[in-house]
Amino acid sequence: MNLGLLVLHVVVGLLFFAHGTQKLFGWFGGYGLVGTAGFFDQLGLRPGRLHAWAAAFAETVGGILLALGLFTPIGAALVIAVMTAAVITVHWEKGLFNTEGGYEFNLTLVAAVFALSGVGPGEWSLDNVFGIDWAGTGWALIALGAGLLGGIGAVIQGRASSTSPANQVPPTPA
Repeated sequence: MNLGLLVLHVVVGLLFFAHGTQKLFGWFGGYGLVGTAGFFDQLGLRPGRLHAWAAAFAETVGGILLALGLFTPIGAALVIAVMTAAVITVHWEKGLFNTEGGYEFNLTLVAAVFALSGVGPGEWSLDNVFGIDWAGTGWALIALGAGLLGGIGAVIQGRASSTSPANQVPPTPA
């Protein structure tokens, strides 16, 4: 079982780290903060730079924590927040299946990190080395709840900023 948990938390964690660094630094073919900020502005998540930085930070740090098996529910909450915002802003309207741009992959990742929070990252993790026993149903539900609230909150804030008078372009005089 420890080998399976190691593979799960390392692979999922490193993939989130890679996605975060695509947004943050433009690594692995990413667009960096400037490109990601522009995309987030188009999605109505304003200010785009703030939301790009927050998503990049959450994926990078959450991915590192998951890969190391350290403070696993915190890493899970961070990536659940990003997946929640992604589903709401990009994938939900396209339905479930990934072939149509839907949210099935995001949901699968959320389920994986939720499960890791529930069972823990196993004996081959830094949580185990440091004696951190943050696993179980309660920790999994905390990670899920914090992630959902964080993702929904980011979308609400970003959309509210998009419609605020300060972000509206005034009409040109005739």
